[in-house]
Amino acid sequence: MKQIIQNLNSKGKVELVDFPRPINKTGYLIIKTQRSLVSLGTEKMLVEFGKANLIEKARKKPDQVKQVISKIRTDGLLSTMDTVRTKLDQTIPLGYCNYGIVLESEVDKFKVGDRVASNGPHAEVVRVPEKLAVKVPGNVSDDEAAFTVIGSIGLQGIRLLKPTLGETIVVFGLGLVGLITIQLLKASGVNVIGIDIDEKKCRIAELFGVKTLNSSTCDPVKSVLNLTNEIGADGVTITAATKSNDVISQVAQMTRKQGRIILVGVVGLNINRADFYEKELSFQVSCSYGPGRYDENYEQKGIDYPLPYVRWTEKRNFEAVLHAISNGSLNVKDLITEQVPLENYRQIYDNMGSSGSIASILEYSDIASETLDKKTIKLNEFSFVGRKGVIGIIGAGNFTKMTIMPALKNSGASLKYIASSGGMSGTQLAKKYGISHSTTDYTEILRDKDVDTVIITTRHNSHAKYGIEALKAGKNVFVEKPLALNEKQLDEIISTYQSVNNPSIMVGFNRRFSPHLRAIKKSLGSRPGPINITATMNAGFIPKDHWVHDLETGGGRILGEACHIMDVCVYLAGSLIKAVCLNGMGESPAENIDNASLLLRFENGTNAVINYFANGSKSYSKERIEVYSRERTWVVDNFKETKAYDVKGFKTVKTKIDKGHNAQFHKYINRIKNGGEPLIPFDEIINVTRTSFAAIESMKNNKWINVNRNESFAILE
Repeated sequence: MKQIIQNLNSKGKVELVDFPRPINKTGYLIIKTQRSLVSLGTEKMLVEFGKANLIEKARKKPDQVKQVISKIRTDGLLSTMDTVRTKLDQTIPLGYCNYGIVLESEVDKFKVGDRVASNGPHAEVVRVPEKLAVKVPGNVSDDEAAFTVIGSIGLQGIRLLKPTLGETIVVFGLGLVGLITIQLLKASGVNVIGIDIDEKKCRIAELFGVKTLNSSTCDPVKSVLNLTNEIGADGVTITAATKSNDVISQVAQMTRKQGRIILVGVVGLNINRADFYEKELSFQVSCSYGPGRYDENYEQKGIDYPLPYVRWTEKRNFEAVLHAISNGSLNVKDLITEQVPLENYRQIYDNMGSSGSIASILEYSDIASETLDKKTIKLNEFSFVGRKGVIGIIGAGNFTKMTIMPALKNSGASLKYIASSGGMSGTQLAKKYGISHSTTDYTEILRDKDVDTVIITTRHNSHAKYGIEALKAGKNVFVEKPLALNEKQLDEIISTYQSVNNPSIMVGFNRRFSPHLRAIKKSLGSRPGPINITATMNAGFIPKDHWVHDLETGGGRILGEACHIMDVCVYLAGSLIKAVCLNGMGESPAENIDNASLLLRFENGTNAVINYFANGSKSYSKERIEVYSRERTWVVDNFKETKAYDVKGFKTVKTKIDKGHNAQFHKYINRIKNGGEPLIPFDEIINVTRTSFAAIESMKNNKWINVNRNESFAILE
């Protein structure tokens, strides 16, 4: 299928690119696009940002510049620059106003063949969640339906403004959203004044029966006061896009005492306090389509807000816009200035700054059924017959992009597949790293006889599922941590491992392959005996609504991240963990497990303390490990420097940040090709995974928990 995208690292170039079509999942729809609307305001800003050089991008994102400076202090310049370049080398889907026909439905309320409007991108086939799609009334045309989402942006601004019959409302900015807004306000029974600097847009607004002011030829403040008998506007919705602070200043001056101002667009916000203070003005920024936007529970999981308490969610706003189009109170047909076939998309994007268009519609032709169902695309003609170390990667998220792919590139692996559920992220990585196939159907990797190794880098809740299926398919399995999120998943992995021939499973505990820990391990000797370890992870804050904190998806940060350091301790101690105790911070420690301390007892008498903190300074090292043994001490500082004290013959190790990813994959691919013992013994993988489960139980029971090798853990009385 074809889709319009922009790459931030190619001077903002907009392209029409082939991708495998997305696969469906529970709570989602697959839609064949018929029309999509180009949002000339939002998309123009994206295109201009993409075209900007690094300095210009930095000026537009000052907060992110501060993050970069902080990262340089802790990680170093070279490492930070690599991260920035990789971040910018990303593909962005353009478009969010889509109309089409349902091809597949995993939602009871929709069936194949339904006409639907959604926030899908400019693509021949899109996948959208149920809460971001609505059925289109029979008397609403295909072209009109494409205005649903952008119409809801204007409508949400009105919801926040709460106009009442007879009030005077100013709409400042008469682009597409503004022209929709004035019509919806007019239908609400208020007096509307439209303001813009473009005379053409003012004339269009007047066709809908509203008074307009050209702010380039008059004083908009005096004019509004004159039109309202010096009272001022009851409310203003700002639908303009400008860096200037003049708009917010003028709006404050033209609004009456205790009036309301809603910002829907983007303007300079250097506010004069006196303008707002003396009039007691209220100011609010409108968020996109309405309540539910950016809420994963609502959009991704389909958990609705109860109607009696949240009358107008984003989905219900979509429906209201379609109702207004259907009953004739919202005229969008007259706003269409051009209709362009998808393949002629450049006609729109190359002229965004000068065309004078209001609404541009992309039209989609019929697609052959085999194209609609194409879930794998071939990008090169490499042959993999007879090779060892042929890789299929499941997962193309940020960690795969930033860490896994650069390490794999240097490992000598033969990369045949990369699978991503949406197709775009996988295809981008496939092109960059010479991967032969991009697919949205991971089972194709499992069926391919050339592929002997599957690397799993998806979200945590799917690791066990994909790992088990790959083992049953006879593949070598590399799965990023954590291996599993609960005992049931882990038991099934163990059962599968024990039932297949020549099983091979490895978890991405990369730190044990770092030159820093290797040097300490060598210095400790083959039988280190009991040692003491103190490890601190200054992990940094992650918002509570991030998927990592979701117990069903991410498992929490102890299961998902602290397991890394548990493995470090097992590696250095040369022994399995016997028992664990976890203490969270604060009055409700069970609710604060990303600020916690873990105590570990080992079978050989080793003791370890892991401090996992999310409340530390970003300027301090992210990781620090101290090892104590026989009046000797080793200290690892952020995997950049390792020093030893009173250790004969030990040389200080200095590197750029090296957590072992490159060495891990080099050794792993070498083992796949040439055989040899597992890089991490299976019992150590299971022990670390069980320890992470036991740590959570310890927190719940406020006791030490035994980590049993063969059975579920037990509470130590």
